[in-house]
Amino acid sequence: VQLQASGGGLVQAGASLRLSCGATGRMHSINVRAWFRQAPGEEREFVAALGWSATETTYSDSVKGRFTISRETANNAVVLQMNNLKVEDTATYYCAGRFGRILREANEYAYWGQGTQVTVSS
Repeated sequence: VQLQASGGGLVQAGASLRLSCGATGRMHSINVRAWFRQAPGEEREFVAALGWSATETTYSDSVKGRFTISRETANNAVVLQMNNLKVEDTATYYCAGRFGRILREANEYAYWGQGTQVTVSS
């Protein structure tokens, strides 16, 4: 499975961004799609995940109520809509996939896309 992340950028605090993660390959190998982020000098942090059912979603406390993860049929994509962005959301965002249940540990995910940079200025 190949994952391709896009949509990062530089925005001011309070703005919105939409990240997309397309997928190709053996899609039956994954049924959980997630987003993680990593700031310089920090560990990779769970952000949000979507299970096989589009209604099964999980968010970190830091983004709950501001970010929404959803599935798009085109390109087997998963979208992360980020609203009311804060300076502390600045990080490289990675999409990931696994087979099984939703987990928050990065080392449980076998498939990763390249990172996309999100920078939020004050």
